[in-house]
Amino acid sequence: MINYIQLLLKVHIHPVLWIIIAISVLTANFKTVLLLMLIIFIHEMGHAISAHFFSWRIKSVMLLPFGGVAEVEEHGNRPLKEELIVVISGPLQHIWLQATAFCLWKFGLVSVADYELFTFYNLSILLFNLLPIWPLDGGKLLFILFSCFRSFQKAHRLMLIFSIAFLSVYIIAVLFLAPTQLNLWIIISFLIFCIVTEYRQRMYAIIRFLLERYYGKQTDFHQLKPLIVNEVDSIYDVLLQFQRGCKHPIIIEKDGKKVSQLDENELLHAYFIEKRTTSTVGELVYTY
Repeated sequence: MINYIQLLLKVHIHPVLWIIIAISVLTANFKTVLLLMLIIFIHEMGHAISAHFFSWRIKSVMLLPFGGVAEVEEHGNRPLKEELIVVISGPLQHIWLQATAFCLWKFGLVSVADYELFTFYNLSILLFNLLPIWPLDGGKLLFILFSCFRSFQKAHRLMLIFSIAFLSVYIIAVLFLAPTQLNLWIIISFLIFCIVTEYRQRMYAIIRFLLERYYGKQTDFHQLKPLIVNEVDSIYDVLLQFQRGCKHPIIIEKDGKKVSQLDENELLHAYFIEKRTTSTVGELVYTY
């Protein structure tokens, strides 16, 4: 219980949400503010409690107008099933929230107007958060999906490409349907900032993934996936082929024939400990 109370101390409100709260207060929409804060808080605590259950290292939980972002120190090296549960735990909260609101309305404890207002915001936050745009839950689900079939680098790149495409469609829709909604443009600006930041830090994200894979807590790999490489391939290029949830024996070939095999940890050790950042896998074989 104490650990979950400590989890609450890591919850913070993002400046974007403060702006939207201020706009709502200035326009006398106090009830809207309370409903939004309640829905967003419960949504994000769904993520946080699930992550805490799996012993993830949570640095902070930031509440946003459409959900929240939990900053963790796992860097893509937790099992994909765990990450899937953590991601969907936020949207799942909207189901029991809606059921509770329905019961309160049926028993006459809340008015029809309040029930309809809650339903609108509850479903709006749920559906918006499932859009396949980073860093929304839909964008994270997209990343998990691509990670099942592609290396971390390629999955991350595909996630960004799809996020940009879907965000562009969303911006066009807002331009035609609600061009004067200031709240929507604030959220769009934040999403653009997040995607641009993620793109600029894409190589840093890959290095964090590889570092955590080498130094971090070992996890169970659900698949053994050999990587067949040429002896002239650089160690870094081979590391970029590493995939989440897979253990990679490195099969080294020369002129189409196998000459050696290395464990993935040998490449990680050579790159991060021995600082052989420009060496080829062939040079690594001959060294050993």
